[in-house]
Amino acid sequence: MVNDKTKPVGRKIPTLIFLFFLLGAGFVHAEMVMDHTGRKVQVPHDPQRVVSLAPSITEIVYSLNSQQRLVGATQYSDYPAEAGELPSVGSYVYLDLEKIVSLKPDLCIAIKDGNPLSIIRRLEEMGIAVYAVNPRDLDSVMQTITDIGTILGAEQRAGEVVSDMDQRMAAVSKKVDSVSDRPGVFFQIGVDPIVSAGSNTFINELIQKAGGRNLAGGHPGYPRYSVEDVLALAPEVIIVTSMDRQKVFDRVLQQWRQWEDLPAVAEDRIHLVNSNLYDRPSPRLIRGLEELVRLIHPQLFDPEGDSAR
Repeated sequence: MVNDKTKPVGRKIPTLIFLFFLLGAGFVHAEMVMDHTGRKVQVPHDPQRVVSLAPSITEIVYSLNSQQRLVGATQYSDYPAEAGELPSVGSYVYLDLEKIVSLKPDLCIAIKDGNPLSIIRRLEEMGIAVYAVNPRDLDSVMQTITDIGTILGAEQRAGEVVSDMDQRMAAVSKKVDSVSDRPGVFFQIGVDPIVSAGSNTFINELIQKAGGRNLAGGHPGYPRYSVEDVLALAPEVIIVTSMDRQKVFDRVLQQWRQWEDLPAVAEDRIHLVNSNLYDRPSPRLIRGLEELVRLIHPQLFDPEGDSAR
């Protein structure tokens, strides 16, 4: 999983270590904390130069109004729009070690699912603190927001963000509790091959909270399906997500509309959604939940667009 770029960088580590401390990086006041992976980390007090190692972490830092601390972020950190102007440190899977070090961070915030452990260890060898989070569901996403808020001195704002998420989830639950049917939902990721989201994903949790049945929920991870497999499932709702957006969606519509007896086709319930609202462990998952309940249970909303909130 490590970027090929990191191989020659590895031979430069002694030089990078020297330069890093020569430039005065590091921290004087620090606190030993336990991160989400069970590692003990010396986290600097009031970190001023933070590098985000995943797009979701970048979103969380912005939601905490702490973006002034960010000096770098990974590729695809595109929300909010101004995050795209931050210096890039590679993708969250293929981190650019030399670029990270050149930014002289006093703290990197990592994510367990994706960031290569070898790079994290190299950063720590250079005296750069790395705090790792491990959001697996909505509850742990909110805990992640709380903990990052504590580290960045934004406890009050973190509490506000988490409270807003809680209230919006409760509003969705109240609406969903009023319905007895749970339509079968097939969440399609991409076109060729057809991939869906299984039981241990954010998407599965969102579908369930939105009052649907995830037809791929019997499988872990991201199972693959043939067209025949999907037809046998007879989904009442098909949700499509793709990086290519409209171009791919048009292809998917053409593919499914030839099967006129498919419930989702017969009821014209095939929808395109923004993937970042469903698979990034950030506060925007709640927007995905609110969108999903509208798509699964449109009868719960009046024509004027009464919100799930």
